[in-house]
Amino acid sequence: MKLLKIKDNTQVKKAAFSDIGNLTCKIADKTLGHLEQEGVFVFPEFVANAKDITKDQMILQSVNDTFRSGNVMGFLGCGDERLIIESRFCGKENDYFFQYLLNRVLDFPNIVDLESDADQNNQLFNFLLFLFPYYLKTAMRKGLFKKYVRNRYNDGNIKGTIDIARHIKQNTPFTGNVAYSQREFSYDNSLMELVRHTIEFIKRKPYGNNLLIKVKDEVKLVVEATQRYEQSDRQKIVEANKKNTVRHAYFREYLALQRLCLLILQHQKHQIGSGSRKIYGILFDGAWLWEEYVHSLVENIFYHPMNKGGTGAQRLFSGNVGLIYPDFISRNKETRMIADAKYKPINNIGNKDYLQVLAYMFRFDAKAGYYFYPEAAGTNDRQLWMNKGSTYENNVAARDDICVTKHGLKIPSQAENYEMFVSQMKDSEDAFRNIFITRL
Repeated sequence: MKLLKIKDNTQVKKAAFSDIGNLTCKIADKTLGHLEQEGVFVFPEFVANAKDITKDQMILQSVNDTFRSGNVMGFLGCGDERLIIESRFCGKENDYFFQYLLNRVLDFPNIVDLESDADQNNQLFNFLLFLFPYYLKTAMRKGLFKKYVRNRYNDGNIKGTIDIARHIKQNTPFTGNVAYSQREFSYDNSLMELVRHTIEFIKRKPYGNNLLIKVKDEVKLVVEATQRYEQSDRQKIVEANKKNTVRHAYFREYLALQRLCLLILQHQKHQIGSGSRKIYGILFDGAWLWEEYVHSLVENIFYHPMNKGGTGAQRLFSGNVGLIYPDFISRNKETRMIADAKYKPINNIGNKDYLQVLAYMFRFDAKAGYYFYPEAAGTNDRQLWMNKGSTYENNVAARDDICVTKHGLKIPSQAENYEMFVSQMKDSEDAFRNIFITRL
């Protein structure tokens, strides 16, 4: 196996990619949207609505004699060539930080050592399985998926279209029953059957029940809705869903769930990466993971509007004008604070970042603003006091009431193993939250 490990948001000499030349040719200067069509799974699924990554972003972009990586982390493969994209905030040896983010945000088990698994296809397959509870819970927030299906009956209560050929076959001699079919609005449809087949497939894994316990209520609803489930129908259900994907925009969460279920159920048939799917892998938006992780730390202190979910929307101006989604708005109205999550080093926060947070502070009458960023170099917080006056009058001076602070969460870089990293992260998280205790 040929392997190359790089960091996200960095530039690497093209010569370093010589051992994985075939894979590099297939992904270099290709957009996320293109790679998705090739079979690469991108998380979160709504990249079109993400503020940090888009379908037009490239995984590896040519810049003279180098390749620049994007804002995603994860794994890509082609044949026996593999590329692992780690977080640039991790230590030199092991990417415990990426693993920790997945565990805190998506409740992933501690299996994210992409390099150690002897079977790379099985390692990728585990990623897909552990994503299933998250996607199921997200889709089921809109209730069970319901659509029109044509059901076939053979009884005396005729309500639909008589099926002459089936009637003659089943009811000769005539005994009082009539074979007919009826179009009905039902929960027991091909998509819900696909989800049921995926659930039953996961149950048979050694860790399946522990994985599904996180969504036991959702699983119960699916099982109750799919009374016609037959294990032998799996391939028929898979083919039906491949031909009829979810199209309505309101059910886009179900489209993502449908795609994931198809990837899981088809794994056994044509191992990931074989056949027409030359490229395989799974990529995670680093900025989204960081923002959701920070939210888990400060959810008792800050509101968290979410543009992907369309919740907590705010407006800059009256008349419903100027839609905005500040990352974090403090719950304390007396000492209002605005915060923005930035998945980048302290020195890369500037220019448009300043203007954005200051606009939000002005909108919410906040005197304090924060940038939450991962700190790997041991740098202390940096406070920026807003100026008043003008250079034209030569009276520029710092205010004493409006301040923006770059507040980093220190990422351990010397941990000998993952357990030690987790312990050190707990200390960093406590220190990160402590500065807000006095403001509550």
